[in-house]
Amino acid sequence: MRWFPILLIFLFAGSCSRERVLRVCADPNNLPFSNRAGQGFENKLAELIARDQHARLEYVWWAQRRGYVRNTLNAGTCDLWPGVASTLEMLATSRPYYRSSYVFVTRAGDRLAGLSLDDPRLRRLRIGVQLVGDDGSNTPPAHALTRRNIVANVRGYMLYGDYGSPNPAAAIVEAVARREIDVGLVWGPLAGYFAPRATVPLRVERVAPWLDDGRWPMVYDISVGVQKDNHALLRQVDDTLASHRAEIEALLRRYGVPQITGEAE
Repeated sequence: MRWFPILLIFLFAGSCSRERVLRVCADPNNLPFSNRAGQGFENKLAELIARDQHARLEYVWWAQRRGYVRNTLNAGTCDLWPGVASTLEMLATSRPYYRSSYVFVTRAGDRLAGLSLDDPRLRRLRIGVQLVGDDGSNTPPAHALTRRNIVANVRGYMLYGDYGSPNPAAAIVEAVARREIDVGLVWGPLAGYFAPRATVPLRVERVAPWLDDGRWPMVYDISVGVQKDNHALLRQVDDTLASHRAEIEALLRRYGVPQITGEAE
């Protein structure tokens, strides 16, 4: 029976080779969404999906710059992306697992509650807005301010930030706390996570109107994205999102994600 231990080794090796692996595209420095230490809520969602599908989780780390989808999912290097706009046409997207909004971030002591994009106070306040680039592919609040000719008192904060420092996208929230600007127009999950961690009390309120000029929405549904032809994985992800809905909602609350329920208006 000397062959028996050898047989067990081969059987074990064979079972390991058949282990399912779920490869997730993620940014290694992008809290509250993801980081290499696994501290973001998209990290936690990826862990939940992998656990539910009895798969081993692996990450494909890639900074979320232009070309992200082309260089990750559509290059076949990973299987899913946990935080994609539900309307993105380059991918097949799951049922939304949250709906959030751009928000105004102000200092609580400045009595700037109730702002809207049409508020005359915006013309005299120092405003920070998240920018993507200088070729028109900018965030909806940037377009909304430009349409109102509110530009002279606006400072741009690149969505990607200084990638050499931790949490680069948080710079716009930190700028409000440091009084570099009076108002920040920020994507809700980012503001909801970093505002409570600021050095001074900050106020977070939804940007209104939710749809500007009939074409610039401030509210987005967020899904898990997979390759367009990966129908089996998409069904499995949808099943996980549905069966773990309460757990996912609790996760989002822990991270301070502002959630919109019902109609956006």
